[in-house]
Amino acid sequence: MNIQITINGKSYKIKAEKEMPLLWAIRDLVGLTGTKFGCGVAQCGACSVLVDGKLVKSCSISVEEIIGKQIFTIEGTSTNLEFLRQAWNDGNVPQCGYCQSGQLIAATALLDKIEKPTDADIDTFMSDNICRCGTYTRIRKAIHKAVALKNEAI
Repeated sequence: MNIQITINGKSYKIKAEKEMPLLWAIRDLVGLTGTKFGCGVAQCGACSVLVDGKLVKSCSISVEEIIGKQIFTIEGTSTNLEFLRQAWNDGNVPQCGYCQSGQLIAATALLDKIEKPTDADIDTFMSDNICRCGTYTRIRKAIHKAVALKNEAI
């Protein structure tokens, strides 16, 4: 079936089975490979994207479910994501880096929802994203740093 999807503000016409996971449409049909395949069962968060501003695991949602919705991936740009990217780099957050696109998208969703999250807010919100290298402390610090960078810019 021919499907029109919008990713990072750009419209794409793709040919896909309606049951195809959004992850494979993003990666294989559109060519945006920043969103990673991790587990395939929505448990690790590596494939996290925003759909109409809501954090979702793209491996567990079909292309049929996102028709007419706005999809935001790690290749997109937003104010919160830009501050998070800077904080991630400043804090040398990634170790292997594989989970980082999902971590950054989840952190973006967090800051879109809570302007100044506490450690407890961060731990709760980010708990669905697994970092096999265990960089959770650096991730938390980077989220706080992104908030500070954003406040300095205002």
